[in-house]
Amino acid sequence: MKNIVYPLTLALTGLLGISCNDEFMNRQPHTEIGVERFFNTEEDLKMYCFGLYDFPSHAAYTNDAGTDNQATTAVNEVKNIMISTNPNANTISAGWDWSRLRSIHLFLDHCNRAAVPDETLNHYIGVARFFRARFYMEKVKRFSNVPWYDKTLTTAGEDLYKARDPRDFVVEHIFEDYRFAAEHVKTGQEKGAVDKWVVLAYLARHALYEGTFRKYHAELSLQATAQDYLQMAANAAKRIMDEGGFQIHNTGNPESDYADLFSSTDLSGNPEIIHATYYDFKTIQSGNWASAFGNYESCPTKDLLQTYLMKDGSFYSSRPGYETFSFVQEFEGRDARLMQTYAWPGWELIRTETYAAGAGVYVQAFNKYFSGYHLIKGFVNNKDQEYYQSVDYPAIRYAEVLLTYAEARAELNQLTQEDIDRSVRLLRSRAGMPDLPLSPAADPVLQQAYPGLSPVLLEIRRERRVELAVEGFRFDDLMRWNAGRLLEKEPEGIYFPSLGKFDLTGDGAEDVCLIPTSQDIPAEADKEQNAKGQKLAYYKAGSIDDTQATIYLKEGDKGNILTIRDMGLFREPQFYYRPVPRTEVDLNPQLLPQLFGWE
Repeated sequence: MKNIVYPLTLALTGLLGISCNDEFMNRQPHTEIGVERFFNTEEDLKMYCFGLYDFPSHAAYTNDAGTDNQATTAVNEVKNIMISTNPNANTISAGWDWSRLRSIHLFLDHCNRAAVPDETLNHYIGVARFFRARFYMEKVKRFSNVPWYDKTLTTAGEDLYKARDPRDFVVEHIFEDYRFAAEHVKTGQEKGAVDKWVVLAYLARHALYEGTFRKYHAELSLQATAQDYLQMAANAAKRIMDEGGFQIHNTGNPESDYADLFSSTDLSGNPEIIHATYYDFKTIQSGNWASAFGNYESCPTKDLLQTYLMKDGSFYSSRPGYETFSFVQEFEGRDARLMQTYAWPGWELIRTETYAAGAGVYVQAFNKYFSGYHLIKGFVNNKDQEYYQSVDYPAIRYAEVLLTYAEARAELNQLTQEDIDRSVRLLRSRAGMPDLPLSPAADPVLQQAYPGLSPVLLEIRRERRVELAVEGFRFDDLMRWNAGRLLEKEPEGIYFPSLGKFDLTGDGAEDVCLIPTSQDIPAEADKEQNAKGQKLAYYKAGSIDDTQATIYLKEGDKGNILTIRDMGLFREPQFYYRPVPRTEVDLNPQLLPQLFGWE
């Protein structure tokens, strides 16, 4: 039986009356929740802290949507900002919510009531401060300068309408929280609970973010302190590597070991898992549904696919004519992680909930604004509801810690071959890939994407993109690397050299037929059959402006599939940040001025 902690959130919310819809700075007095009847025992502290848990779940497999990893037809903030003629504080209104901070501070203000040993109390204080650090880091990512609060606000509080504090001041407090938590949160906690390794993993993640953001964003004038956070990231990651006892999940099966991480009904014994969100059909179901396959709102892109290396470690882009390879050719001789992330020619679909083409050997069902690629990472290809509703989510993987360590060391110009062997090598080994040398050849495609970087840092960035694909890291990575311009490139899909019939399964028999929009799709009885007696699927191919088209090609009658007409422009440095919503400024004019060109 799994130790499921997340249902306690609902019970605790009802007990204490914590609202998720509080107004500005959550001004209700804390006496309304009856704290005098709580915070008395360790069980009270534990129960309250469980109510603060907000780790990612299966929905995270669409968190790369809107980046160069995943195209999306859904409403997406950055996409809307880039195509808008006048984005401003009136039209961008999300993110300025403080109800979660109030919940954290209620705990910190009252936990001392509990009759527990100091060591126990400091453990739970550390857990709460860990969540405060995470909360504030998300605010800094979005707004840069935000007001720092270290206690529960009341309607009479003199700081209720304070000005924003400088980013450097807030970040210093964030990492004070992380350091306290890293010192006092215990190891050996029950499954699903925050422990020291979870704290250190987030400390490393956010120190890497802040260090690289400062290094590559001159507009902050904080470049002189970038290396302090990069060193902090390297140190925290190394501590996990040296003391945590984690290992990369590698059973010697490169064709399946990576995928197993995302389809397991019990990750508790997996040595790679630092933290997972655990599910069980009978107690709390995962909510996993077939939309992850990419036939609903999001779909993976050609740009991500072309990032994966060949199986021998050479660049995919070094193959002559790679830009016009067929769908079948694209998967030949590639890094094994590609075939555990993308549905590949000959892959068999079992779970068909949102896929009209039905079960069997996978043949793309093309729709307007979709790339033609489908995602199998995070898609549970099993029609047994009890199984897929019990699949755990790997919220923090040791793989990320290794990548953080390698990147931080490289950014500090401290990277050695031993560092690579302890980090990137382990990930490539699982995929059956050759080792990464300290002085690799430079990939011209990556050099163009990230000019001025060393070849080994480029390869570490590639490894991060591939290993962590569609786990929700890509947007933050592009932001901290000052690479928002890469979002301007329209996400594209499968290449077709012409209209006509094409084999998409790799069995030599044609599966689809592209016809001009001037023709009608034949009636079902009149559709041509392939050599296996299967009817072809017909699509009208045309330009993205052709209202009769059912599949959009870049040149109308040939080219890559198009998923969007125009991604717009990424205005630097403005679009690396967001404005404080106008409604909040009206309540507290001290939040002005807006930063980096926002109005």
